[in-house]
Parts: sequence; C-alpha cells; structure tokens
Amino acid sequence: VDDAIVVVEAVEHHIEQGMAPRDASFKAMEEVSGPVVAIALILSAVFIPTAFIPGITGRMYQQFAVTIAVSVVISAFNALSLSPAMSALLLKPRKQGSGPLAIFFRWFNKVFGRATDGYVGACAHLIRKSGFAFLLLLIVSLAAGWFGKKIPTSFLPDEDQGFVYAGVQLPDASSLQRTSDAAKQVENLILSTPGVQNVSTVVGYNMLSGVTSTFNAFFFVSFKPWDERKSKEESYESIKKNINRALSKVTSGIAFSFPPPAIPGVGTSGGVTFILQDRSGKDLEFLGKNLQTFLAAARKRPELASVTTTALFGVPQVGVTVDKAKVLTQQIDLGSVFQTLQAFMGGTLVNYFNRFGRQWQVYVQADGEYRTEAKNLGKFYVKNATGQMVPLSTLTGTENRSGPSFTMRFNQFQSVQLNAAAAPGFSSGQAIAALEDIFKQTMPTEMGFDYMGMSYQEKKAAEGVSPVVVFALAFFIVFLIMAAQYESWTLPFAVLLGTPIAVFGAFLALFGRHLENDVYAQIGLVMLIGLAAKNAILIVEFAKMEYEKGKPLVEASLAGAKLRLRPILMTAFAFILGCVPLWTASGAGGISRQVLGTVVIGGMLAASILAIFFIPVSFVVIERFGHWLGLEKKPEAKQLADEKGVRT
Repeated sequence: VDDAIVVVEAVEHHIEQGMAPRDASFKAMEEVSGPVVAIALILSAVFIPTAFIPGITGRMYQQFAVTIAVSVVISAFNALSLSPAMSALLLKPRKQGSGPLAIFFRWFNKVFGRATDGYVGACAHLIRKSGFAFLLLLIVSLAAGWFGKKIPTSFLPDEDQGFVYAGVQLPDASSLQRTSDAAKQVENLILSTPGVQNVSTVVGYNMLSGVTSTFNAFFFVSFKPWDERKSKEESYESIKKNINRALSKVTSGIAFSFPPPAIPGVGTSGGVTFILQDRSGKDLEFLGKNLQTFLAAARKRPELASVTTTALFGVPQVGVTVDKAKVLTQQIDLGSVFQTLQAFMGGTLVNYFNRFGRQWQVYVQADGEYRTEAKNLGKFYVKNATGQMVPLSTLTGTENRSGPSFTMRFNQFQSVQLNAAAAPGFSSGQAIAALEDIFKQTMPTEMGFDYMGMSYQEKKAAEGVSPVVVFALAFFIVFLIMAAQYESWTLPFAVLLGTPIAVFGAFLALFGRHLENDVYAQIGLVMLIGLAAKNAILIVEFAKMEYEKGKPLVEASLAGAKLRLRPILMTAFAFILGCVPLWTASGAGGISRQVLGTVVIGGMLAASILAIFFIPVSFVVIERFGHWLGLEKKPEAKQLADEKGVRT
C-alpha cells in the first residue's frame, strides 16, 4: 500500500491548496510518478544478487525475491493507474466540521504542523553543522558494526514444530526386555511434562545412528496444539527444559531429548552434527582414544550444553571365526558357510508374496531359543561336495570379546558421530566454532572432521557467498538504479547514506530481543536497503525538482523535507504496524517470523525516526561535492541566475 499512500497523499495536498480533484490528480502524478517508479525498481531489484547464491540459502532468498518483486510491481502499476483515477473520483475538498472527529483532526494537524516545523528546523541546523552530522552518521555506523558482532550467528532457528525426539541408551548388550521396561519409565516421565500430549516409542532402534540394537529405544514426543499451549510452562523452550529435567531421573540408562532438524529431511536432528574422522587408516582403538579426549574437552566448554556420541567401542560380543582351511579341505563352499551363519543366527530375506491385497516379506531365521547360545551352532549344517551334511560347530570357533556396536565410514574414513547442543544464550554458529577450536587444541594431525545434516548446510552457507557480500551487491544494484534514475553518480549517495542507520536499528532490535543473526535476519537486512531508500527517495526527488526550478540548494532540500514528511511517516508506520504480527508471532515457524519482523521493524523505526534528519543534509553536501568535483552541472535556472548576477 506504500505507493498508493504516496499518490493519495499528494492528491489530497493539492486539493487542500484549492485545486479541483481531477487537476490535483494530474498535478500529483507529475510529482510522484518518478518516486513511485524508483521505489518499485529498487524494491524489486534489491534481491537480484540473491538469485545467484547457490545451495539451500539461495533457495530461501529466491522465494522472498520472487514474492516481493511481483507484489511490488503490481503495487506500482496500481499506484500509477488506479490510485489517481480513484482519487479524482472519490476525494473532495474538506469542509470544516464541528464534531469530535473534526476537533481531533484539527488538533492532530496543528500538533503535526508544529512537529514538522521542528523537524525542518533541526534539519536546517544539521545542514549548517554538516560536519557534525556526518560524524554522528559515522558513530551510528560503527555502533551498527559493534552490535552486529555481538549478535550470535546461526543458520536457521530452532523452531517449535510441535514435537521433539528423545532416546534412551542402556548399558551395552542389555536385553530387549530390559530396554522395554526402561522405555515405559521414560514414557511416564515425558507424559507428566506440561504441554506434552503423546509419546510414540520404538524399542530396539537408535535414530541418531540408524542402527538396530537391543539396548536402545527411540521416542517421538508430540506436543499439544499450539493454541492450547498458552502458559509459559508450556512454551517450546520450557517443554524441552522440563523433558530433559525429567529424563535426568532415569537410572537404568542414559536418557536425553533433542529437537528435529529445522528443515524436515535435512539430517536426523537439530543442533550440531559433528563427524570426527581417522584419516590415517589406523585401528579403532586409535579413533576411540581420540574420541574420549575430544569429549572430555568438549564437555568443559560453556558454549555447549551437551555432547553425545553414537559410537560404542566396548560392547560385549560373541565372535565367530571360520576355519577356512578346514572348509576347503572338506570341499564345502565357503559362501554357504557364511550364508548359513547369517540366516540362522541373524536372518535373511528370501522373497515376497502377495496376499489379502498386501505384499509380505519372507525371512528365514532360527527360532529364538536356538539363537541364545553360541554352542547351538552345532545344530546347523552345511552340505559338502559329496552331499553329506557337516555341522557348523566343526568348521567354526567362538570366543567372548568386546568390540564396536557398529562401524561408521564417512567419505571413506573411519568415523564417529557426535551430536552437540548449544548452551542457552549461544547459537549453533558459536557451537560449531567451539567444536572446531577443541579439535585444533586436542587432536593429532592424523585426525580430521566434517559435518552432517543441517550442520553441513550451515557450513556450506558460511563458506559460500557471505551475507556481507550479498548486502554489498544489493547496495551496489540499488546504487546503479538510482544513478540511472537521476542521471547522476553522486546523488544516489544522498539516498543510500541512511541505510547504516536502518541497519543499526535492526541489529539493536535483534540484540535487545536476544535473537540470532540467521538467514531470516539477513533477508530482512537486504529488504531494509530498499525500504530505507524509499524514505530518502521521497525527499530527494522533490528537493531535486525544486532545485532545478531555481530554488537555492538549502531551501530546496528543506522544502522537500517539509512536504514529504507526512507521506514518509504514513508509509513507514503503515509498514511497521503491518509487521507487528511478525514481531509477536508464535506457533509453527514463529521464531523465523519474529526474527524477520524484528529486523524490519527495528530498521524502519530507525530509518523513520533518525535517518530522516540526515537525508536533507546528505542531499545538500552531496550536491555541493558533485559541483566541486565537476560531476554535476548546475540546473539551467541557476546558471541563468548566475549570469544575471543574482546572488544565490
């Protein structure tokens, strides 16, 4: 609605000056068509650099780019066609009323008029003290950089998706029955947590590692619907905190909860998924020793709330060795020996069959009582070349030992997976930096590291096109458009010098609300370039027109500031109030909307309350600087006045 507000306000202004509505509409369009087109071009083009960002970050930028560009173009078309026509038909000269609303409007206009005079006076003072004004602008820019460094960075926020995950790990090689009993205890503890509605349990499975084992259980914890969770105790952060507190009471094993990934399907969990690698090809003992050293150091860092691993190197096992020489001597196929061991002691898929309209799987496996002891291998037979049946016990040997529950290879290296959660007050970016710092301090040169899931995407985003580059490219695109619009290389600076103030307001708002500088904040900052430029365009465009008509530079600048203050504040606060639902968002995706709303509201408040004082100063200084360098020509009216000797 910004463009339409600018048009209607301009028509209303000329009607108040005594013009007929139709003539006022024509006159207004002569004045504001240029600013409306410039605003539409800037807001549409500011996201152009984001279209070339690769990866998942680029996809998120591109969605905002398409949405905003299309809507802004339609808005500009409406403002240039329908708005002036409707203004000519519907707006009428105002009559003096005597009702309560009329009294309020007269009082408001009187107060606003005094405020406008004060604003113009302040601008005139800053123009006389332009050095001081630019010093203030530098201080604000430095403050924006300081706040930007103080705000923790992350990729995507940990959203309330209506559920979390939980897991329990019992002592190594615990039975499935014992794990099932522990799972029931965990279920009861979770269900007693305020805000939790349901718990679904999978016994014998670890989702983080994707491994089936008898001593693990996994839980889907579903929350109550968002509209039923009104109290603070039922907020997302409180539920997570209360679940972890409840799970600390489990004595039969290690129980913990963890959030789902920010984007479903990208990894198995939220937080940081860190991969520790042995790149030397040594044995598992070397990897396990370094893992314990790394964990001990990680659990001392304040940035990390918890660090867990899926690796288990000392699980009790029964090892089966096949005497290959004896197998070959008795003319037995070696493959059939291993196949028989797998089929009876583990299980193997034979085929499928269809019945009752469904497809069924057929597995071959020894009955449970024959798989509980290694000595039962003698009850299974393989056939030799002469057709005789040979018991497996004569071809194999067994031993009790300990070893890894499973082995993991990541990019062909022997690896272990660690899952880390950032401590309260720290972001995922700070957690990643802490883990890398620990690696540099504790690990030998034979070790390496990598990332999985959302952590991998976060690292890829950080290593790709940085937010600073995106912001600079967007700034440059806007500069080129303004240079073409005004046919000037210096005047665009008068429009864009207010951008640091908007960035300062955005960072100050994020800092005050303890939010993180993530992808949504960066999208909001790119949007602020166009939004901050919009305010400046309305003043600079009219000041330029007045200056070209022959007014002195300072008078033209102050006239533009006085005339365009009302539409600037109208459009700015219409936008700010429209974004309040983002600021106060809750429920699914609430954090993302809060971050975006905080950035644009904080930035626009700063641009509308502070930056508007610097725009007239910038216009005057930039114009004088351009004339001094010879980059700008004086308007024809000014040249004629100078030739006649008129003092200007």
